[in-house]
Amino acid sequence: MTSITEITEKILEYGPVCDHCLGRMFGKSSHGLSNGERGRAMRVALALEKNIPYENEKETCWICGNVFDKTEMWAQKAKEALAPYEHKTILVGCKVPPLITENEEMVWTDLSLQNPETLKAEFNRETGKAISALTGSEVDFKRPDIVVFCDLATETVELQVNSHFVYGRYLKYERGIPQTHWDCRVCHGAGCERCNFTGKMYPDSVEELIGRPIIEACGAEKVILHGAGREDIDARMIGTGRPFVLEIVAPKKRSVTIEEMEALVNKSAAGRVEIRLDHVSNRQEVETIKLGKAHKKYSILVKVEGDYSINDVRLALKSLKGATIDQRTPDRVSHRRADLVRKRQCLDIECEGMEDDLFRITVLGDAGLYIKELISGDNGRTVPSFAEKLGCPAHVTSLDVIMVEGVVPEKQKQEN
Repeated sequence: MTSITEITEKILEYGPVCDHCLGRMFGKSSHGLSNGERGRAMRVALALEKNIPYENEKETCWICGNVFDKTEMWAQKAKEALAPYEHKTILVGCKVPPLITENEEMVWTDLSLQNPETLKAEFNRETGKAISALTGSEVDFKRPDIVVFCDLATETVELQVNSHFVYGRYLKYERGIPQTHWDCRVCHGAGCERCNFTGKMYPDSVEELIGRPIIEACGAEKVILHGAGREDIDARMIGTGRPFVLEIVAPKKRSVTIEEMEALVNKSAAGRVEIRLDHVSNRQEVETIKLGKAHKKYSILVKVEGDYSINDVRLALKSLKGATIDQRTPDRVSHRRADLVRKRQCLDIECEGMEDDLFRITVLGDAGLYIKELISGDNGRTVPSFAEKLGCPAHVTSLDVIMVEGVVPEKQKQEN
């Protein structure tokens, strides 16, 4: 069996090798020593066994070019790049020149080494320690605020500023506002006469009304609203509000509290949109809220073409309670949705009374149940429907969403 000193001697025959690269050849075989310390120990052991003077390597390492002599330089560059951004946690990554990778892999292969560590792994670890010591940042391997990328070939630093997430519910009191920004259908965002050169189909959205004050407060690039579904533009979102996660992209300030954000938005968008923030969130909750199938409750006003009493209406609604509804993609959204027949359940439906010759109806349904079409039938595309059961045309004149179930546990502003 070949001894470590014999392998050390063979490694040194390739040319000058720094202690870091020498130690990394056995980087995964033991713990407690850094690669630099391990490399020095290997030189000492070889000198003692061969009865030759111990000397530090004075020439440039042929494997890495003495990358680890510049650790403090990288830490200083990272500190300068990080300066504009509030953060608590970092993670270091690097781009290693192909020649360095080829050099180390050639030694591993030639000598059949079993437990080497890559230069990339050591660089990330040692540079991360140096940056942490200089900036006070903590290394976080799972959810860092910022990832520091070091390009070893160009000696440049780039940052990936990870998004900040907050979870809450929004209420929309004004009809005619979409949930998110829509590019103008004519110019596709470029600006034209139809959109008054704004590039938008609608002057405002819930996303923009929430986002503008938060972008300013956090020094962010933009915000993205991830909602648990969306209401029609002409519908209000009232009652318990709609769950959402707000993604704050590349924020310079992370210390703005959810209470401060909530107050800023509710003042800026008063009478139009209101938010109730609950906790600091994460990307996993974005996936949860997007994939969740929450029940929703609606309050609608329905116009019936004919002389029908509340009892007539209630009798027709009774047959829809608990029914499975076959809904072909409605005409009004067929330009942007696949033409499919979807099965959805109408869990509950009741007539609460009359308002100005209109029937006030509440509906509890599966996620994705089209309420307007449940009432009108959409020319036979939704079966069964209220109009079919009543035996005359009927349509929704106004719609309010009054309850959306949450698929993310709400923490009532406790720390995440």
